[in-house]
Amino acid sequence: MRTSGILMHITSLPGPYGVGTMGAQAYSFVDFLKNAGQSSWQILPLTPTGYGDSPYQSCSTFAGNHYLIDLDTLVEEGLLRKEELTAIAWNQDEEHVDFGLLYENRLKILRLAYSRFAGGEEFQDFCIKNAAWLSDFSLYMALKDRYQGNPWYLWDAPLKFRDHDAIWEARSQLREEIRFYNFVQFQFYRQWEALHAYARQQGISIIGDVPIYVPLDSVDVWSNPELFQLDAGLAPEVVAGVPPDAFTEDGQLWGNPIYRWDRMEANGFDWWIQRLSAAGKLYDVIRLDHFRGFESYWAVPYGDKTARGGKWVKGPGKAFVEAVKKQLPELLLIAEDLGYLTQEVLDLRDASGYPGMKVLEFAFDSREPSDYLPHTYTRNTVCYTGTHDNMTMRQWFETASEEAAAYAAEYMRLSECEGSVWGTIRTAFSSVSDQCIVQMQDFLNLGGEARMNLPGTLGGNWIWRMQEGALTPELAQRIYGLTALYARLGRQNCVIAAQPLNKNGEQK
Repeated sequence: MRTSGILMHITSLPGPYGVGTMGAQAYSFVDFLKNAGQSSWQILPLTPTGYGDSPYQSCSTFAGNHYLIDLDTLVEEGLLRKEELTAIAWNQDEEHVDFGLLYENRLKILRLAYSRFAGGEEFQDFCIKNAAWLSDFSLYMALKDRYQGNPWYLWDAPLKFRDHDAIWEARSQLREEIRFYNFVQFQFYRQWEALHAYARQQGISIIGDVPIYVPLDSVDVWSNPELFQLDAGLAPEVVAGVPPDAFTEDGQLWGNPIYRWDRMEANGFDWWIQRLSAAGKLYDVIRLDHFRGFESYWAVPYGDKTARGGKWVKGPGKAFVEAVKKQLPELLLIAEDLGYLTQEVLDLRDASGYPGMKVLEFAFDSREPSDYLPHTYTRNTVCYTGTHDNMTMRQWFETASEEAAAYAAEYMRLSECEGSVWGTIRTAFSSVSDQCIVQMQDFLNLGGEARMNLPGTLGGNWIWRMQEGALTPELAQRIYGLTALYARLGRQNCVIAAQPLNKNGEQK
């Protein structure tokens, strides 16, 4: 079934409190997707943002980002008052997220809401149901507050090494703080489950994102140090990254600790199975980040200043894929198969059966044969104009070499009347890929100011927000027309086919 969707993270939605949330604007966006004939909403990780405000550097693989909790919903529930929200400066302007102000104010207002929270059976059931991850997460957050935000590896040794008595004592001393963080997660999950249910009712599936790595300062590493390549002092032996390439002379040094894949395989990849199982409940489809890292990963000695000194090391490969498919047979995955791809990586992707990704921006940089040119695509792929790590299409055309832009114009038969960006979107929709995903920024024809992330840089990333009023009926109609033209209406085809037609073949 041919379908299409839109890529935009929840933080990019408009709204009054500095960042997009799971409130009214999110429901309106679902309505827009339906009206535009779309089948999917692709988002970035829902976990708390970390280093560089990145959702890919989260302190937990299971917890939800409290910035996404809709505050107006808490007003409706009597936990907050409107004037308490409007008295706070949430942002410098409506076009960008100010993560500094969010960090300063969001938990404060949630603590105020918690002071009026009575608890109840639903809350208790949530805590019990999620105890496997929630217990350690809330303790970790409470301890970070005690240690002024310092990472776990700088805590006192008994807590750093999770001494049983020290952990028991901390749980006792921080009982109320732990309950507060339980409350925050309770609110997040209530709101997400309601939004997700609404999207499903409207025929919209959610494509979520699972990063391959976790940061060193995370509850995942603190509570499972034996699953990571750490020394006796719990410092990393090697860290993750990618090697130098045409775009980055020194490569990218991500700094994440790397898994002890041998130990993970010995216990049936249990940690990963739990992680993907939880993600499968959050999302309808999972984009599995950095898929090539499961075949071989770039390991950089800890302490190196660049990624140049790393080396390729074999990953879990087929054993990991087979374990996932056996234990989670209903899970729908997309393999993020971008980057340096060897035949071994391609063979692993093909053996998995997971659809790979095709990015149009990568197709026109030279006249050499490219796997990203649409005539080379196969059905079991997802075609993107660009991803959150790429330029917007307008920015690409404004900065591409004259040769590359001319090649793109020739190949895609671009015209001034249609416009280069919409011509690129048309090309993506017309491809044989079963699914097509377009960034919201491209539908809005925005430039470099709307780019979501520039990999390998800090500052200015993840902050773009769509403006109020951008989602017009005219835009929905234009997207719908393109979607119908290239038979990507997906489930909506069934609805349309079931409706009676008049004598002219039009819907009554």
